[in-house]
Amino acid sequence: MLNNWTWAPLVASAITVVLIVVLAFVVRGIAHRVITRVVNRAATGGSITSRFRKSAAPDSIDVLLHERRKQRAETMGSVLKHIASIVILGTAVLTVLDRLTIPIAPLLTSVGILGVAIGFGAQELVKDFIAGMFMLLEDQYGVGDVIDAGAAVGTVEAVTLRVTRLRDIDGRVWYVRNGTITRVGNESQGWSRAYVDVPVAYDADVVGVRVLLEQVAEEVWADSELRESKIVEQPQVFGVEQLSDSALVFRLSAKTLPSAQAEVGRELRLRVKTALDTAGIHMVAVV
Repeated sequence: MLNNWTWAPLVASAITVVLIVVLAFVVRGIAHRVITRVVNRAATGGSITSRFRKSAAPDSIDVLLHERRKQRAETMGSVLKHIASIVILGTAVLTVLDRLTIPIAPLLTSVGILGVAIGFGAQELVKDFIAGMFMLLEDQYGVGDVIDAGAAVGTVEAVTLRVTRLRDIDGRVWYVRNGTITRVGNESQGWSRAYVDVPVAYDADVVGVRVLLEQVAEEVWADSELRESKIVEQPQVFGVEQLSDSALVFRLSAKTLPSAQAEVGRELRLRVKTALDTAGIHMVAVV
């Protein structure tokens, strides 16, 4: 009977420890499942309302927005899962140690001192992670965007909580730590703008040139291929942008899909040149 009484607390403690561990993994699994469900809902989000719903290519903009939101949600979901695992399993370990009558106060003190030491040594790493989290939450840029990160300018190929990988126009790959990015110029968010300056002689017919450029704008807007893949709104003629003693400079502008301004600009210049040649209007250098 004494032998049974001696083993009883040990068996009870073992059963308690097993229950704590099992409960911890069950709670961890439930937390991960909830986070996954929230992430999937945030990634899909139902129908995307685009401000360009009545314009040329709303579907293309919707696809870009969906991919950006999906990437941001998956990254934040991964971070939340890691945090949940650390909190739940860490709590379970401390509870088990307390159940086994192992003093945890010295352990917590040691962990605190170690954390302070690591914190001092990894300040830059922590700074990178915090900057990366805010960058994702605020949707400053995503994969496929063309950005100016200060240290480098290029297309974003990968985004993590620590670094952003860019590829510039020469094909060079840049790895920029998120903590070192103090400002970002995003050329691919929402929409872009292409514009063409057309310098003509000072004594040219202002009304005639404007009408000619408006015809070019209408022709570009009527091009179904451009409307479906590159242009968001009908190009506009801003009129005389600059005035000098040698030339009048007209400006033709078009709102485009993100990163499509270069292609649209080339197409506009080609059509303007053809229209001016047909009308016998010569462009001049601006002095």
